[in-house]
Amino acid sequence: MSKDIRIKKGLNINLVGAAEQTTTKAVSSNVYNINLADFHGITPKMMVKQGVEVKAGEPLFYSKNNEEMLFVSPVSGELIEIERGARRRILNLKILADKTQATVEHQPLSPEKASEEAIREFLLKSGCWPFIKQRPYDIIADPESRPKAIFISGYVTAPLAAELDYVLKGKEKEIQAAITALGKLTPGKVHVSVGKSSDSPLAGLQGITLHKVSGPHPAGLVGTQINKIDPINKGETVWTLAAQDLVIIGEALLTGKFNPERTVALVGSSVKNPKYYTTKIGAEISTFLYASGVKEDDIRVINGDVLTGRKSKPDGHLGFYNNTVSVIPEGDDYEFFGWNKPVFDKISATRALTFSWLQPNKKYELNTNTNGEHRAFVVTGMYEEVFPMDIYPLQLLKACMVQDLDEMEQLGLYEVVPEDFSLTEFICISKQPHQKIIREGLDLLYKEIG
Repeated sequence: MSKDIRIKKGLNINLVGAAEQTTTKAVSSNVYNINLADFHGITPKMMVKQGVEVKAGEPLFYSKNNEEMLFVSPVSGELIEIERGARRRILNLKILADKTQATVEHQPLSPEKASEEAIREFLLKSGCWPFIKQRPYDIIADPESRPKAIFISGYVTAPLAAELDYVLKGKEKEIQAAITALGKLTPGKVHVSVGKSSDSPLAGLQGITLHKVSGPHPAGLVGTQINKIDPINKGETVWTLAAQDLVIIGEALLTGKFNPERTVALVGSSVKNPKYYTTKIGAEISTFLYASGVKEDDIRVINGDVLTGRKSKPDGHLGFYNNTVSVIPEGDDYEFFGWNKPVFDKISATRALTFSWLQPNKKYELNTNTNGEHRAFVVTGMYEEVFPMDIYPLQLLKACMVQDLDEMEQLGLYEVVPEDFSLTEFICISKQPHQKIIREGLDLLYKEIG
């Protein structure tokens, strides 16, 4: 029996450029890239040298804090570049793919019969462990810990994000294998959330506690669901996974092979033919971007959705955790007296002259222009209107800015990650970087308290 979660606070951002539900196989990428920025808090230790040939699924580096946590190559080929930054910090690994792919093969594991230790060992050596994230701190989960629960969201509310009901269709066998295995890694429950009126492949899984969610964004964020189902207290840990990552984990368990294939939604008002593409983690975005066509030259390519994604380039590479690539116009134009005249093509939760509150179902063609400059916090009370957690968002942001550890703890920083503040950042008339502030607060808390 499912448990319903109804979210009232929030804001749906309806944008032009949703992906048509047709899937095309993307052109094979020549070069694949692993961006170390995707693995926040990980200090890599290389296991191979530049110029070495590697197989798909072969370890490239491990975590300095845990030598058993391996990060593997998405394809077979030559490691042509180890890009380093300040103090020789590794930034990117680039692999020139072979035409014929060779894959490392592990012994398949039966999730029903395998022990907890065997499952943990398999996920670590196969390269699947980095898909498991931990709260608090929003980092890759500690293999030595046991979370009180595991949370997976199959409900999508972020603007133009890939529709999981469509993407996961036909992958029930792999998803069930992953769920069965993960269920043995926690003494608690595996919570899975789906849309109240959706036909999700996740709804029929065994060994889960099902929740049906409704409401505006951020109802689909796993942090909102955790807050309503089983909030995190000091000293507690929960794990989270993206729904599409379950497919990779399940396939690895059943076949013994790491297959980093993803179904990616190419979306946005600057795309002529937005639709879904099958590609691999780390592939060049240009291999499917230009196949759909772009409407203008001055565009912003975003690795992820428009609220939480990272700025990229057309010749950039798909991020490790991303299944959406958004393309919208670059907002480098300015309107004369734009702050003082009625407009009908923008969204604002605070400004009456946009009239967006009169058109709740209208689809907008927005660009990256912030329509204002960075300034001191202005207290408007609007953050609370779109922030459904039982947390004071403005006070928590200020506590992070002044690095008050006691206030950060008491105001609920353990419960949140940067994406939970993406909507408050969007409506912020002070143009403060909320997600960056929360990320820095979490890093400080982890460093000082751990």
